[in-house]
Formats: sequence, structure tokens, C-alpha cells
Amino acid sequence: MVAEQLAAEFGIAGKLDFATAGKGLVKAVVSLDGMTGEVVLQGAQVTRWDPAGKRPVIFMSPNSVFAPGTAIRGGVPLIFPWFGPHRTAKEAPQHGFARTAPWRLTGVEQGAGGLALTFALAFDDISSPFWPEPYRAAYTVTFGRALSMSLSVQNRAKQPVVFEEALHTYFAVSDIAKVGVSGLAGRTYIDKTDGMRRKTQQEPLVILAKETDSLYLDTPSSRAIEDPDWGRRIVIDSSGAASTVVWNPWAEKGAAMRDLGDPAWRGMICVENGNAADNEVRLAADSEHTMSAQISVDAIG
Repeated sequence: MVAEQLAAEFGIAGKLDFATAGKGLVKAVVSLDGMTGEVVLQGAQVTRWDPAGKRPVIFMSPNSVFAPGTAIRGGVPLIFPWFGPHRTAKEAPQHGFARTAPWRLTGVEQGAGGLALTFALAFDDISSPFWPEPYRAAYTVTFGRALSMSLSVQNRAKQPVVFEEALHTYFAVSDIAKVGVSGLAGRTYIDKTDGMRRKTQQEPLVILAKETDSLYLDTPSSRAIEDPDWGRRIVIDSSGAASTVVWNPWAEKGAAMRDLGDPAWRGMICVENGNAADNEVRLAADSEHTMSAQISVDAIG
């Protein structure tokens, strides 16, 4: 559907409109009590959440490419049904097929929590030889004082299926070298920058000083990004998600990435809710799994 068709079916005067981004991608634009949110239908990818009177919370690279079939750098890419490279097929796309798939907007609802948009993706919409299982996914994004995201996956096969998933959230920060992630102390993580070695988080804050790509296992439901220079704490609460990924490419890789570059890499950190590696989802036939996250902002002195 083009922006005009979506506006005619789902638009709400002064609150929800639709526009074209980049090279033909369609996005929903939400305005509510001073808050602004955006989500691109390709990948059902959130690309903006600016709470009323506050700095942007979601990071978007100034060099992001908005083109059909191309992954968008920033926002909240939806990772499914595998995380990172496919375990056996090197030719499979990184992070699965959902993040560049054409999700369908199926509903809009106003409530006390804000404005909710629901998207759907199913086996009939897109399938993959690398994961040929029949499925249906529903994804609801609620823009309000908090940003809430909920991904439900139904297994429509006659046998159990195994998959990985993540809400690959890019957060805007004052300076990557001056922030820390709390809530992960004592947890085991897989260090992807050090030969997939398993380590234990010893310090109360995860402080980044170099390229970091760490997959934390069996993590708590609440974590936070402490950003004293901006005087705020970004709180990330989740359910149905056992893994947390902390990522930043740092100087050399960040500068070399055409859709990121220098100094953009300094203003972001990924703290991702998901189920990957040991925490992969094993879903029985005719069953459903839901993973959700809520993001809010608190002031700190």
C-alpha cells in the first residue's frame, strides 16, 4: 500500500499520518501530546521515538539508507528467525528475513497507553529456504510516554520449531565512552569479539572502551542505560526475552561502515532484547511465543 491509501484507511487527523521515506519506503508518523514516533512498514521498523520535551531516545544514523530490501541502520530492526549469521548457510541474510520484509499494517488503536499500531507477517508473505517453517508473526508498537513493542510468533507447523529473535534497539547517547549499562552484573556472556569465549560480567556497569559485541544469557527483565552527561536513565523492561546484546562497532569498524561512519558511531549503543544462542526459542506445534519490551526515560542528577 502507498502512503495515501494507508492514510485513507488508518489515518487519524493530527495524530497518525503516512509519508514516503527515502527511495519509496512508506512510514507511519505518530504525533501525540508532544511526542513524535515513526515506524517504517519495511521490517515494521521503529525509526523514531521522541518523548515530549526530551531528547530523542532512538538513534538513527545520518547515513541510513531507506531503500527496498536494504537493512536500515538505526531504530529497532526486528530480528527473526535467526540472530547474526545463519548457523549452517553462509549465503543466508544476516539476522534473518523479517527486518527487510514488507510487513502489513493490520490495525490502529488509541488507548490510555498511547497509539498502538499492529503489523503482520506470515509464511504466505515471505518464506525462506533457510527456514521453511509455516508461521505467523504479529508485532504491536505503542507510542506514548513509553515506547512499547511486542512480537508474537505462531508456529503453524505440525512439529516443533526452533528460532532466534531480537528487538535490535539502537539508543541515542551523549558519548559512547561516557555511558554504562546496568542490570547485567554476574551474568554470563558470549564475547563475539574474542572468539565466542564465555565470560562473566564482573562490574555493576557495562562500560565500553572498544568494539563490543556481547550476548548476555539468562538476563533479568530490567536493564538501564546510564547517561550522566544527558542527565537521564533509559530503562528497558522486557518479558519473554532471556538474552541481552550490547553492541557498538567502535572507531575503526564504525568509520568504515558506509551507513554509519565517524563520528556517528559515538552517539549510539545497541542494547537488544532477544532470545539467541542458549536462549533460542523451541516452540511446540500450534503454539505461540511473545516477546515484549517497554522503554522509558528517567532523570538522574
